[in-house]
Amino acid sequence: MRRRKNPTHENHDRWLVSYADFITLLFAFFVVMFASSQKNEAKQMSASVREALEHGQLSAALATALGRGRYAANKKPALADRAVTHETPPPAPVEPEKHPADLNKSLALLQQGLSAELNGGKIQVRLDARGLTISLREAAFFGSGDATVANAGYPTLEKIAGIFRDLPNSVRLEGHTDSRPIHNSRFPGNWELSAARAIAMLELFRDRFAIPAGRMAVAGYAENVPADTNGTEEGRAHNRRVDLVILSEEGMKSEPLAAAASAR
Repeated sequence: MRRRKNPTHENHDRWLVSYADFITLLFAFFVVMFASSQKNEAKQMSASVREALEHGQLSAALATALGRGRYAANKKPALADRAVTHETPPPAPVEPEKHPADLNKSLALLQQGLSAELNGGKIQVRLDARGLTISLREAAFFGSGDATVANAGYPTLEKIAGIFRDLPNSVRLEGHTDSRPIHNSRFPGNWELSAARAIAMLELFRDRFAIPAGRMAVAGYAENVPADTNGTEEGRAHNRRVDLVILSEEGMKSEPLAAAASAR
């Protein structure tokens, strides 16, 4: 005859174990949060509590509660867990502002490098408050009534371009004629001829000698700003010219703001 087993009573208090674990986890979580918010004196306490809990039987549950996970060791460390050194990048170098150069040195270089042209009357240079002016006589650089720069003038213009290139100053190219009226198939008057010669010089310095166009400006004055008398042939020859003006700091003050800024 089999012995009858006593019926097993269901334990209705097992939830207390889970509840106790949950309360322990909650307590540990708030202890860690509190310790983390404290200053240096609480860091040692926080580390001790964290180490004790992570090495005990509740380590997996605690790690999950803290957001680390059972397999956190196999994953790449999060940005918060890595030791990050915050270094401020060095500031970008600031290009020093370029101011108009002293033109006395440029005058000396021109007088030295272009002595043959000066002695031959092909060019004339002068320095005043407005800037350094290089006058190119028509006979050496243009045909009569024409605005095409003669090839024979290129070596001289190349030396002048070397001076331009080394300076931050703005440059004005100003065309002038004598007082005798001109009228041909290309130019109806002296205004058009003087402006066209100034533009031809600008294009040559830009295209052949790589001078930035933003540093230059052109103007045509026809016969209205003579350098000499129009009563003699010699005087009229002096008036037919293109002036290359390297503006001084004082001279640049009268230029439009955009033109002055482009030279810097």
